[in-house]
Amino acid sequence: MNTGPSASSALVAHLALLSLISFGGIPGVFPDLHNFVIAEHGWISDRDFADFFAVVQAIPGPNMILMMSFIGWKVGGLGGAIASGLATFGPSCTACFIGFQLWDRFRDTHWQRIARRGLAPVTIGLVIAGGVVMAAAADTGWPALALSAAAASILLTTRISPLWTLAAGGALGALGLV
Repeated sequence: MNTGPSASSALVAHLALLSLISFGGIPGVFPDLHNFVIAEHGWISDRDFADFFAVVQAIPGPNMILMMSFIGWKVGGLGGAIASGLATFGPSCTACFIGFQLWDRFRDTHWQRIARRGLAPVTIGLVIAGGVVMAAAADTGWPALALSAAAASILLTTRISPLWTLAAGGALGALGLV
């Protein structure tokens, strides 16, 4: 596993690029991120990826920036964590600021309505692809698949708070059942 300054630079450059092309946030580019940090470079394991995601989902705040900082920490220490966090939001915030200025100027044009309608399915598809990657990274067999299906069913068919399903899954994991 090659970690250090060159690895951190490669990670930061890739995160900056992903930041610029992600619709729906970083989860929209999870497939590429997963492939880059695990399959291509082996900087972290599938388990690390899933654990980082689980931790950041359990706390409030800008969770994807924190997840990229965790990956950066694993690859390049404190400097890697800070640079990865900045690369996650800096380029996209800059592009959004500039883009909004142009978007607002042409807000009543026909092409803008068409673009808005087209971006919705793209964003949804990218988020679903990210969910598939996360499910595959966290796969621990049939018990986990059954738990995920049960949680999804409960969330879609009842008004039970997602926190209860999260707590139940955590308890089953702590007991070693999944």
